[in-house]
Amino acid sequence: MPRHHTPIVGEHSKTRKLNLIMIKQTLSYIAIIAGLILLSYLIYNQVKTVQDDSKSNGPEFNTLIWSDEFNGNGAVNPENWFHQTQLPTGGNWFGGLIQHYTNREDNSNLKNGLLNLVAKKEIFDDQGEIKQYTSARLNSKFAFTYGRVEVRAKLPTGIGTWPAIWMLSKNIDEDGAYWDNQGYGTTNWPACGEIDILEHWGKNPNYVQSAVHNTSSYGDKVENIGGQNVENVSDQFHIYSMEWTDEKIVFRVDGAEHYVYNPSIKNSDTWPYDSDQYILFNIAVEPDIDSAFVESSMEIDYIRIYQ
Repeated sequence: MPRHHTPIVGEHSKTRKLNLIMIKQTLSYIAIIAGLILLSYLIYNQVKTVQDDSKSNGPEFNTLIWSDEFNGNGAVNPENWFHQTQLPTGGNWFGGLIQHYTNREDNSNLKNGLLNLVAKKEIFDDQGEIKQYTSARLNSKFAFTYGRVEVRAKLPTGIGTWPAIWMLSKNIDEDGAYWDNQGYGTTNWPACGEIDILEHWGKNPNYVQSAVHNTSSYGDKVENIGGQNVENVSDQFHIYSMEWTDEKIVFRVDGAEHYVYNPSIKNSDTWPYDSDQYILFNIAVEPDIDSAFVESSMEIDYIRIYQ
C-alpha cells in the first residue's frame, strides 16, 4: 500500500512565516518606491517654483549695453553726460528748490574711480539769479527702452538734501534738457513719464524710495510709490536697481524688492513707459536745508544698463 505523506505542523508554521516576511518586504519596497516618487515630485515642484520666481523676480536682462565705471580723475566724461543747468521759467527749479546746478568740477567730478556730485553752500550768481547753494544735475546721452539699471552709490547727508537717481522719457519738453536740445522734446511732464529709481531725503535718513510719475499719479499726489529702510546709506555703498519690461517695473536695493509697478490697465495715463528713457543724477536742495549745512556728496561707483 502506498504511503501518504502527512505535512508536519511545524512546516506549515515556517511557510506562513516566510510568506509574512515576503509580504512585509514587498510592502516595504512599495513604501520606499512611493516615498521616492513623492520626494521626486516635491523636489520637482520646489525647483519649478524657484525657476518661476527667478523668471518673474530675478535678473531678466543679462547683456550689458551701456555703462560708466567713472574711472580717472577730473571732469565728467562729456561723451556720456550733459550738465543740465538752465533754470526753468521763473528762475527756480520746480518744488521751490533753492540751488543752482552748475557744470563746474566743484559740483561734479571724477576722483579715485568715483563720480562725485557735490551740493555746496556758497553764493552763486547765474542766469540773473543769485542763490545760496550749488549742485549738479547730469543727463545721460544714452537712452533705451526696457532693461535693468544698476547703480552702486553712497548718498549725501544733511536735512534738506534730496539726491535722486531717476529717468525721464527723452521726448520730454523741457528747455535746457539734453534730449530737448536735440529736438526730441514733444511731450510735457508728467505725460512723458518719469521713473524714480532712488530718492532720499536728508530729513528722513536711511529711508529710500522709488516711484513712477504719469498723468494718473504725479507730483505731491503720487500714489505709485514704495520704499524701504536701508542701513547706513550715507556711510556705505548700496546697489540701487530697476527692472523695466513691457509689463511692469520692479525696484530693489541690494536685491531686496520694495516696489512693483504693474497697473492692470495700461494706457497713455498709466503706462507711458514704452519708449526711450534717459538717466538723471542730481542732488536738489530744499528750502528747509539745515543752516549748518556746508557740503555733502553723492558718490557713484558705477552705472550699468543691461538688456
